[in-house]
Amino acid sequence: MARIVIIGAVARDEVVRLREPLRPGGHLNGVAAGGRLGGGGANTAVALAAAGHAVTLLAAVGQDASGDALRTELAEAGVDASRLARLARPTTRSLLLIEPGGERTVLNLTCCEEDEPPARLLDLPAEAVYVRSRRRDLAPLLAAKARSALVVAHLPPIEADSRPAQILVASASDLDPAARRDPWSLGQAVAGELLQWVVITDGAAGARAYARDESLAAPAPVVQPVDTTGAGDAFAAGLLHALVGGRPMVEALAVAVCFGAEATLWETSALPAMAVRRLTQG
Repeated sequence: MARIVIIGAVARDEVVRLREPLRPGGHLNGVAAGGRLGGGGANTAVALAAAGHAVTLLAAVGQDASGDALRTELAEAGVDASRLARLARPTTRSLLLIEPGGERTVLNLTCCEEDEPPARLLDLPAEAVYVRSRRRDLAPLLAAKARSALVVAHLPPIEADSRPAQILVASASDLDPAARRDPWSLGQAVAGELLQWVVITDGAAGARAYARDESLAAPAPVVQPVDTTGAGDAFAAGLLHALVGGRPMVEALAVAVCFGAEATLWETSALPAMAVRRLTQG
């Protein structure tokens, strides 16, 4: 078991399952499917807690009923929610549009975020830190924490020196063609000399990892998705789980794509505990 701190969002996801694919200018029919725990930080935290790690989530929720409920759900899932900031503003709320083939579109309706970066990170003992946030003011905190912990950061932002980390993770869909051709140079610009690996996910095509003089590939299992929400978050959980367990990147990448593919088979935003247990015990 490792101590892992996650910087990211927690949200109430409101789900609409569409009867047909999205199309510009279309008049579509859908079915409201209720609300559920979501947010990139929360999704990753829940999966890692289910894998047996001591996970603390640094995020913000409102001083409202939704914030109370999300905090309770996280705690019930085994995540330390005691460091959540409670703000006098609405809790983050997202609308998820799920197409018949499982592809999802996210509409952010409200966003609850602290005005200042979470300096309490420096007070928390951790073997690893995962960043699933677009904040542009985290670099000093991450550089300090990287002296004692593995820092894994998701992109974007894609800005020079914005994410001092040993490992960067990005989706191919978030990168322009030049960045996809030379991920290592992109990673060095963003992470600096700490960088060890740049990991690029590519949906059903799997993922690749790039070091200075090495590249690795892991194909994704063939599945029939029902809901792709949180697949990237589950991928990150699998990657972290394997790395903090001492496994080399070639093995960690394979674990991560299995976590990501598994997430598409569930009508949830976070990978269910029963699925995580099967993946980690198999």
